This record gives sequence, C-alpha cells and structure tokens, in this order.
Amino acid sequence: MPHPVLAPDHVAVITGGASGIGFAAAHRFARLGMKVCIADIGGDKLVEAETKLSSAAPRGSGNIMAVATDVADPASVRELEATVRNRFGGVDVLMNNAGIQPSSEMFGPLDNWQRILAVNLWGIIHGTQIFASNMIARGKPGLIINTGSKQGITTPPGDPAYNVSKAGVKAFTEALAHELRNTQGCQITAHLLIPGFVFTGLTAKGRQEKPAAAWTPEQTVDFMIERLDADDFYILCPDNDVPRPLDERRILWAAGDIVENRPALSRWHPDYAEKFAAFVKGT
Repeated sequence: MPHPVLAPDHVAVITGGASGIGFAAAHRFARLGMKVCIADIGGDKLVEAETKLSSAAPRGSGNIMAVATDVADPASVRELEATVRNRFGGVDVLMNNAGIQPSSEMFGPLDNWQRILAVNLWGIIHGTQIFASNMIARGKPGLIINTGSKQGITTPPGDPAYNVSKAGVKAFTEALAHELRNTQGCQITAHLLIPGFVFTGLTAKGRQEKPAAAWTPEQTVDFMIERLDADDFYILCPDNDVPRPLDERRILWAAGDIVENRPALSRWHPDYAEKFAAFVKGT
C-alpha cells in the first residue's frame, strides 16, 4: 500500500519532473488521483510530459500542471510555489529531484562546477526552504523527498563536482530530517532517495536500449513508494547488478577509510585491492 500521504486529491510537486525518475514518480502519483505539478526547464519535453500525465490522471488535465522552473534560481522556485498554491492549495509532497550530470574534472572549468552545484545542491536547498514552511504550517502529514546518489556516499573518483553536490544533498537531508522531527507540531518527514543504476537521460550516454544491469525509473519509484510506506529515511535502491548487501559493504568500507586512517578512496587504491575484495566477501 502507498504511504497515506500519497492519496487522491493530495498535492505533489516534483522538480525535474519531465523525464526520468521525476516523471515516473509524477506518473505514479497522477494515477493515484493526486494533483501533480511537474517543474522542469521549459520546452517541448515539459509540454509532452504534461500531456502524458493528463492522460494518466483519472480526472485528466484538471489535476495536472507543469511550470517551467530553474531550481538554481530562488526567485524561480518562489514563483513555482506561489503558482502551485494558487491553483492547488497546500503541498503534501515535495520531491526535490532535479539534477544534472555533465562530466567534471578536479581542475576543470569553474562554471561547470558552479552549475552542477547550483542545480543539484542549491536546487534542493531552495526547494526545501521555499516550500517547507507552508507545509509545516498546515499541520498535516507530508513528505519531502530529496534525490541523492550513491556517489554522494562512496564518492568514487572520476566526477568530483557531481559527488560533492550529492554528498551535500545527503548532509542537508539528514539535517532536515532532524530539524523536522524536533519542530513542535510538525508532521512533515524528510527522506533521502538513493537510486541505483537507473536508465535515464542522465545515464544513457548515447545508448538507446536499457542495459541489463539497470533498473527502469518505474522500478525505482515503485521501490521508493514501498520504502516510504515503511518510513525509511535512507531509501537505498538496488538494481539488477548491485544488491543491497554489496552496497552495504561498499558503504562500510568507505566509512572505514576514516576509522582505519586509510588513504582517501582506498577502494580504488591498488595497495588495497585485495583487502577490499576480501572485505566484500566478508572474509
């Protein structure tokens, strides 16, 4: 069963909602009879997504809206919040999902770093700060779901700006959860969605067919809904290649770098290759 907040006539706002995990969540929420607003950069993709959602919603286009939004710009997010409130009223579910993943290098262009951080981290901060106060004030149960990444936990080499942004999302969402549960009268809970390998526009990299190892966005959203009902904060998603036990070992090893004072990112250090392999096997 879906979480009780995911119910007919409740309102969901999803950034990055025109494609990928965001659209899959919007589609699922629309089919549940919720009023859904997708926020994304403008253009044909946003219009097409709105049309598809209107077809899926039991009440059609009356329960669906799409708003062109730049989550990196707080003024744009404030306009989004006002637009949703004027049409649908209070928000029950905020899914801060918008994200980008252009390649990055440690000493790469500064504007590339700034844009990644502006969308992936500041977009979530803007969405939360602008929507949360009114959500709390309503005195009703609600959800804030922030899309993180396993790369923000194990921080593998190769894409430092993305890793930094998603590590920030993890830390921010943990602090948010603590703040909400210690706010008197607050019935809003925060949750960190940690997808596995999901075949989306961000991960396709020119491929037209889903790799066997990847989950679909729909599988990811189904898992998210299942774990929301279980009240998980860390929604750690597996995929067709990496089961949860392997994720757990990788995460524990990353934490062990600090405890054991190993070299940073020792999982990828040749001197620790055999030790890591044995650790994964539990030997």
